[in-house]
Amino acid sequence: MSFPHKVKSTLWAIVDTMDRNSERFVKNPGKDFSRERKLGFVPLIRFFLSMESGCINHELLKFFDFLPEDISSASAFIQQRAKLLPDTFRHILTQFNLRFPLKGFMGGYSLIAVDGCEFNITRNPKDPSTYHPPTSNSKKGFNSIHTVSLYDLFSKRYLDVVIQPGRLKNEFAALCQMIDRYIYGGCPIFVADRGFDSYNVFAHALENGCFFAIRAKDIRIRGLLATDSLPDRLDRWTEVILTRSNAKSRRLHPELESLYRYIRKAVPFDYITDGHPEYHMCLRVARFQIAEGVYENIITNLPDHEFSLEQIKDIYHLRWDQETSFRDLKHTIGTKNFHSKSPRYIEFEILCRMTLYNFCTIITVEVPISKETEKWEYQVNLSMAIKICFQFLTTTNMGPGNVNELISRYILPIRPGRTYERQKRFQPPASFAYRFV
Repeated sequence: MSFPHKVKSTLWAIVDTMDRNSERFVKNPGKDFSRERKLGFVPLIRFFLSMESGCINHELLKFFDFLPEDISSASAFIQQRAKLLPDTFRHILTQFNLRFPLKGFMGGYSLIAVDGCEFNITRNPKDPSTYHPPTSNSKKGFNSIHTVSLYDLFSKRYLDVVIQPGRLKNEFAALCQMIDRYIYGGCPIFVADRGFDSYNVFAHALENGCFFAIRAKDIRIRGLLATDSLPDRLDRWTEVILTRSNAKSRRLHPELESLYRYIRKAVPFDYITDGHPEYHMCLRVARFQIAEGVYENIITNLPDHEFSLEQIKDIYHLRWDQETSFRDLKHTIGTKNFHSKSPRYIEFEILCRMTLYNFCTIITVEVPISKETEKWEYQVNLSMAIKICFQFLTTTNMGPGNVNELISRYILPIRPGRTYERQKRFQPPASFAYRFV
């Protein structure tokens, strides 16, 4: 059995196993999916995984091979969809990842990027949790949902995601939640940008035996080190004792006064309780120059005997791969073209698209690229590889032996050091009526 065929068989085997235990994934066990229908449990899951950007009726036509006697209606799809629990698609994403071990980094480590991503959804001013009032960029206002995801940088896979209403997003809480339920083993290193530097995040990683490398602003580092100025280059360990009380008389270690940091009641921190009023933490602070007059700060707990300052700099630089993966997730896979107005069902589709993305990258990273010139090394054209893998998943007339051959035909030179200015502009969601794929 070829490797692409093994990956495809593994995914469908997970769905078949779920069908035998469908009571775990439906609202009304023993009733839902008990009758024979065109869109039963397995066909419905397969349809979710094979949907492209077209309207529901067009997608159903393609799924049923344009055979009039077999086609199910959009209304039937909506009724069947309502029977599923959100954990259905999270289970598929997790189980599929567990079938294929992650690629290691420096031995037993896994390098995992963390970042947030916005998805604009159908405008609905009556939903205060997702509706953003009018601004200069959007005269009528818009609705959005926010995702925070874990992305393995070497395996090029999405491992987990927390989906939140756009107006109620909390990236700190999302990362803490994903750290607590991380199940992929090894020694994960969570790499994140500014916006995730929180004592609560650091504590959750420490309590779960994980590592992290999180970017922080200068003001954050000055507060952590209790200093007014920062050198151009820094690599040192520092200790802090966190407390909810400013009263010196209540401190357990008054001789270590300089280590105490006060956390306000409104700031979440899960490890200070009545029985444990203080939390001791040891952190490593790294600071380095990335351009003329531009410096970055990283807060980490990576051991200095294994990770030098230059290695920490390289680790943080690798995080950018998740940013480029969002482009393929949104546009190549078509995640931004949802088939529902409800945030609940949009969550279904995001989880399905992440599973589909993983299906494509699991196959793609194993494709050998032999072409190399004196000037460039080459890599797979991921956009074309995703299209080829999707075709292989959704049709039966494409042999698995052709997958690797086709993917290896579409390659691009690796051009290190290229930079582009990020374009910040409002992107409205695609209309339900005017789509053609």
